[in-house]
Amino acid sequence: MNFQSKIAKSGESGDPHGFTNRRGQPLTRSGVMARLQWLAQAATPQCPSVADKRVTPYVIRHTTAMHLLQSGIDLSTIAFWLGHESIETTHKYMVADLQLKERALAKTASPQVPSGRYQPSEDILAFLAGL
Repeated sequence: MNFQSKIAKSGESGDPHGFTNRRGQPLTRSGVMARLQWLAQAATPQCPSVADKRVTPYVIRHTTAMHLLQSGIDLSTIAFWLGHESIETTHKYMVADLQLKERALAKTASPQVPSGRYQPSEDILAFLAGL
C-alpha cells in the first residue's frame, strides 16, 4: 500500500490521530520522522534539491506559517493556528520574513542610474515654458 492510500485509509477510519502505524496505533515521533524521511527520498527524483534538505515536522510547521504570512494571513490568526499563547512567539516569523526579504534585496544589483535629482534638458524646459 502506498503512502497516499494510507492517508486515504486513515481518513476513512475516523481515527482522531489521523496517521497510524501498521498496528493501527498513533504514530510515534520516530514513526513521523521515518515517514518524512521516506517521503523526502520518494520526492528526490522529481526534486533533487530535497536530498540536501533536513525535513522535520518543525520545518514543515515553520514553512507553513511562513507561507500563511506571505499570503497575507493576519499574524494573530497564524498564532492561534499554531497554538501559540502569545502573539510575541509568532512575531519571530514576521522578523524571519523581513530578513528573507533583506537577503533577497542584497543579492540584487543596484540600478545603473545616476543618483540625484532629475534635471530636465533645456529643450524640455523651453517646450514647457511655451505651453
